[in-house]
Amino acid sequence: MAAANAHYYATRDPLGAAGDFTTAPEISQMFGELIGIWCADLWDRAGRPAFRYVELGPGRGTLAADALRAMRRFGCNPVSVELVETSPALRAAQSARVPEAAHHDDIESLPGGAALLIVANEFFDALPIRQLVATPEGWRERMVARDGARLVTLHADTPVDDDIPPPLRAQPPGATVETSPASIAVMHGCALRIARCGGAMLAIDYGYRGPAAGDTLQAVSNHRYADPFERAGEVDLTAHVDFAALGEAARRGGLSTLGPVGQGLWLQRLGIDARLQSLIAASPGRAGELEGQRHRLVEAGEMGELFQILAAHAPNWPQPAGFAA
Repeated sequence: MAAANAHYYATRDPLGAAGDFTTAPEISQMFGELIGIWCADLWDRAGRPAFRYVELGPGRGTLAADALRAMRRFGCNPVSVELVETSPALRAAQSARVPEAAHHDDIESLPGGAALLIVANEFFDALPIRQLVATPEGWRERMVARDGARLVTLHADTPVDDDIPPPLRAQPPGATVETSPASIAVMHGCALRIARCGGAMLAIDYGYRGPAAGDTLQAVSNHRYADPFERAGEVDLTAHVDFAALGEAARRGGLSTLGPVGQGLWLQRLGIDARLQSLIAASPGRAGELEGQRHRLVEAGEMGELFQILAAHAPNWPQPAGFAA
């Protein structure tokens, strides 16, 4: 999964109508603007410290551009903008929208010396997972092999029962449990930096509160589901995010956590409806289009409940907005 997605993202811009999928920042400017307001509010209540704006997997840079524009309206100016991105194609798009941004291959090279406000929107879902499968002989890891031009799955011989959370061990044959060591490592690494320097982090993705059994690996091509084992490196591979595991990794790194809450509820608490009316007042002819954007971001049948938002913050920072009525 890591190798396939590395090739996939390095060789194309996958976003938008002409690509394979569309993310929330590409649907509406309101999404990035509200994240910017979230950052500005937290920064203000924390005493207006020097901080760096960091984004993991920032797509075309649309979210960063919208968030930074909103932040600056409140005098909230980061000392630097740091984007963690490996794709040359997406780095070029990001530089066009956020010329001042510095790029990093991973979080290890992020600078210190200031607090960090980190945003990860649809980042963790693309990180590689392990799949552990219940068999009559016990739990085994699902591996990938070649069968001619096609990739196929098979079960490894080594037992992995100890890797299964105790509440899930008594599953019938065929049941699948997923873990993502890569996601845990990134979240823990971010948490250690925030605990040391101050700040907070938002993780926004589709996912669930684990532990839970289920096979969530999927591929998308041209806005349609595809076979994850065909055309490796030419389709987008993702898996649902275990927010319980992410939260635990953040807490082990020294942070306090809030959520996850549904994206729709969070955006409403942040004021998306007021922002919608402001945009409609400025452009009445776009009312239907803008209301459609809000519907996609907020409603339960769209992204509102499937997408969840987790916050993690330094214990000496105030509680971030959007996680309590």
